[in-house]
Amino acid sequence: MYYDVIVAGFGGQGVLLIGNLLAQAGMEVGYNVTFIPVYGAEMRGGTANCTVVISDSHIGAPIVARPHGLIAMNTPSLDKFQNTLCEGGVQLVNSSLIDENLVDKSKNTVLIPMNDIANNDIGNAKLANMVALGAFIRASKCLEIEAVKHALNAVISKRYHHLLESNEKAIMAGYNFS
Repeated sequence: MYYDVIVAGFGGQGVLLIGNLLAQAGMEVGYNVTFIPVYGAEMRGGTANCTVVISDSHIGAPIVARPHGLIAMNTPSLDKFQNTLCEGGVQLVNSSLIDENLVDKSKNTVLIPMNDIANNDIGNAKLANMVALGAFIRASKCLEIEAVKHALNAVISKRYHHLLESNEKAIMAGYNFS
């Protein structure tokens, strides 16, 4: 098994948390993982991103040029990374913020209103990243959903453990989106 993904959005959308959760979940079930966050000016409102590689064998290089997966949380992220997606890869596109007409029709795309689901169904717009993660797990099948939910305990700071239930609910809302 080998799967790599680029997660991208603007600073503050929880892009790095998605990547951290994917890496933690992969590690907890016994895979080799790499997680490379991109820091810098991107964190001040530009396009922030991270790459995650999950593999059952050694990972030769953590750099991802043609990812199997893409989570695009905003338009600049789709613009920057859509054309890098490998043939047959899957991209999740936040249709709450991205015009559907910007999506390359030749790509395997899941359009999901991440912000709308987080705000209207969960009651917290900040959980759009967890909605995205749940939908991505279902579309990519790179990990089991239970592994991702379990990884929340390790990744979410103990002082925020009171938010675990709402994070799980958002993950499942994305996972069950059809």
